Amino acid sequence: MTDARAPYASDPRRSRGRRTPEPDSPTRSPFQRDRDRIIHSGAFRRLQYKTQVFVYQEGDHYRTRLTHSLEVAQIARSICRVLRLDEDLGEALALAHDLGHTCFGHAGEDALDRCMQPFGGFDHNAQTLRILTKLEKRFAEFDGLNLTWEALEGVVKHNGPLVHADGRPLKDAPLPVAIIEYMAEQDLELSTHAGPEAQVAALADDIAYNNHDLDDGLRAGLFRLEDIRDLPLVGEVLRGIEAKYPGIGRERTAHETVRALIGRMINDVLTETKARLEALNPASVEDIRHHHRPVVAFSEKMVDEDRALKAFLWSRMYRHDRVNRMTSKARRCVRDLFELLLAEPQCLPGDWARRAEGPGTPRTARLVADFIAGMTDRFAIEEHARLFDISVMT
Repeated sequence: MTDARAPYASDPRRSRGRRTPEPDSPTRSPFQRDRDRIIHSGAFRRLQYKTQVFVYQEGDHYRTRLTHSLEVAQIARSICRVLRLDEDLGEALALAHDLGHTCFGHAGEDALDRCMQPFGGFDHNAQTLRILTKLEKRFAEFDGLNLTWEALEGVVKHNGPLVHADGRPLKDAPLPVAIIEYMAEQDLELSTHAGPEAQVAALADDIAYNNHDLDDGLRAGLFRLEDIRDLPLVGEVLRGIEAKYPGIGRERTAHETVRALIGRMINDVLTETKARLEALNPASVEDIRHHHRPVVAFSEKMVDEDRALKAFLWSRMYRHDRVNRMTSKARRCVRDLFELLLAEPQCLPGDWARRAEGPGTPRTARLVADFIAGMTDRFAIEEHARLFDISVMT
């Protein structure tokens, strides 16, 4: 059977393997096993009750981290198929990309990062690596999920290299502690780009969350169709839908607009990426990794249009007074939990309390951060009530 993968695709038969060696599966490729382990992990199930923008109590129709991850995976797999990349690796990376997010979306992460500043900070991408390599404790022979090198590389570097060739961090801030610790055990080559499947997953994430936040914002009444009519690309697509389907109603018009926007963005990625591949003519996945820029990308025009949509969502949705009130409560909830549990680690449940070192220590702070980061919105709210409301005694 002829391999349909392009020569520059990640090839599971040539995987760099797992940190703990395991026998090959007779029925699944290494990347298929990565995907399946992610789906069966506890961290993946908890995404069902972790927020994108709206706290779970706001209603059943808004995106959660779980539905968002599934939508990203669908887009990533479709793009990988057209580009003849490894669909299973692209899907696995899409499904794993949000595992490290806290409860309450970015508000929860910002609050936990501020609490953790004296102890090295908190980064959701580094937390995903901790989950995949340490915190999931399900297998007899290792902690974590023991994913392939390609999967871990893609999780850590899907947004690009993290260090210069000489090892200096690309950003002003130091590398997250979790990444530094893991690099002592396995080199993920932080100065290069990730493979093409990881680059696809990163763009699929961008496409999904922008369009689905637009959809959720319209559904929640934070803005109206009239408010997006003058946005670059968005307004053009909306007017085209209204001309093609007059009188179909606002809900159907919104859905058709978002659907068409996703299609336009995917087609733009495919067109731009094919042009970059043709110019580079990569003979292997290593040519992709060592190229000076990403190979999977939006066109410059789409980058500008995407930036305009992000700016609109920032001002009209993420900073809406209704969302602000909700995120303010979320930040206080996370801060209260962290401060109490750091000072009184005996209030942690069971095994968590036994693993704590003592009040206020760096080890206890990281343990508390792991505990809070794993919380769903629902559990965080309930735990806050148990710890701070004297009438709740269970």
